[in-house]
Amino acid sequence: MLGSAPRAAGDGCVPLGVVGRLLFRAFVKVHVAVYRASGGRLGGRLGKGVPVLLLTTTGRSVGGAPSHPAWYLNLRSNPAATMQVGGRKLAVTAETAGLEERARLWLRLTQMWPQYDDYQAKTRREIPVVILAPSAA
Repeated sequence: MLGSAPRAAGDGCVPLGVVGRLLFRAFVKVHVAVYRASGGRLGGRLGKGVPVLLLTTTGRSVGGAPSHPAWYLNLRSNPAATMQVGGRKLAVTAETAGLEERARLWLRLTQMWPQYDDYQAKTRREIPVVILAPSAA
């Protein structure tokens, strides 16, 4: 996840250091700006064509391994958010997947992006799977 940089050596994460964190944050800001400005035409795919979903939440701006990332903590506090995939923006409501649903979805996610399994192996916490449903509003 682009907004979830490892921040500490604990839990098997590689420490980025001050310069690494600054570079990562700068990359994320530029990526988001280019994605928004181009309606997702630029920066809309990662790796082997995995689509990028831009999620806008209300609340914290920092957090990550070994604790949950800020975006997830924000959704737990306020499940209302906005997502953008390509040029399409949609108001959504977030819900954390239950155990069985998470297991089913995790398989699908790691088929798209195998690095999720590597990330999970490097942390003691369970990486949450969040389901985004269109809001009634």
